[in-house]
Amino acid sequence: MMLSVEIDGRSGFCGGVIRAIGRAEQYLDSHPGERLCSLGEIVHNEAELERLRDLGLVTIGNINAASGRTVLIRAHGEPPATYRAAQAAGVELIDCTCPVVLALQQRIRHSYENMPEGGQLIIFGKVGHPEVLGLLGQVGPSSPAVVVENMQMLEAMLSDGTIRRGVHTEIFSQTTKSPSEYAAICGRLRELIPELVVHDTICSQVASRHEALGEFAAAHDVIFFVSGSSSSNGRVLFELCRSRNPRSYMVGSASEIDPSVLRDGDRVGVCGATSTPHWLLEDVASALENLAK
Repeated sequence: MMLSVEIDGRSGFCGGVIRAIGRAEQYLDSHPGERLCSLGEIVHNEAELERLRDLGLVTIGNINAASGRTVLIRAHGEPPATYRAAQAAGVELIDCTCPVVLALQQRIRHSYENMPEGGQLIIFGKVGHPEVLGLLGQVGPSSPAVVVENMQMLEAMLSDGTIRRGVHTEIFSQTTKSPSEYAAICGRLRELIPELVVHDTICSQVASRHEALGEFAAAHDVIFFVSGSSSSNGRVLFELCRSRNPRSYMVGSASEIDPSVLRDGDRVGVCGATSTPHWLLEDVASALENLAK
């Protein structure tokens, strides 16, 4: 079977993830025999997590599980309560919060502190996502922000009054969400709240990747999208690929490739999420090339 295989040059780790993993590798290299704790998964990719575990990176669920070890704050960021808990426990932190996420946290905190009485904040993002939890932590408990995942959830919140009309309203987006979905959410809100303040907070690297990835998917006969199963960004980008190319398949590794979906002469594209390491993209591409031999 003849195949041509191309890796998307813009796929793979975003800058924030590269920075966090680099800091983890640097620490472990300079502290042989030690383990480094990551507060939550440093990246939503099972294969990369396994590689880092072999180097000594341990994932923990809360600061109290650190047992005096150094703890890495991943690119997703954390709410202020985490830093207070770390200080109280005497835990040393390596803060790898992505600068884009950090700036978003500061913008939400500023908007909340200057919000007119009775105003409301909306965050377009995945409920329970670590980045979103960090964003919610910037807002006081007396006036929590509302998290909206999709249009269906938005309509429900408008119907039951969770999102109020006729009040000062500001909306922010999780940095890795779909720009087109965010635009649709904001468009719907503007129909009911004309004075809505929209903050452009999707990471520019992620936003430009959406458009380029759609073009990449459309330019190939079949797409293999490489992503961890727990990656929120991966699900968003895979659906984008599938909307542009129905012959798009998500795989976690080369072992999940189904040769039966391939046709002789196919132009095969290999791409992935912002949490997908480039070495894994290369593994999948290499396996596909071997099928053609």
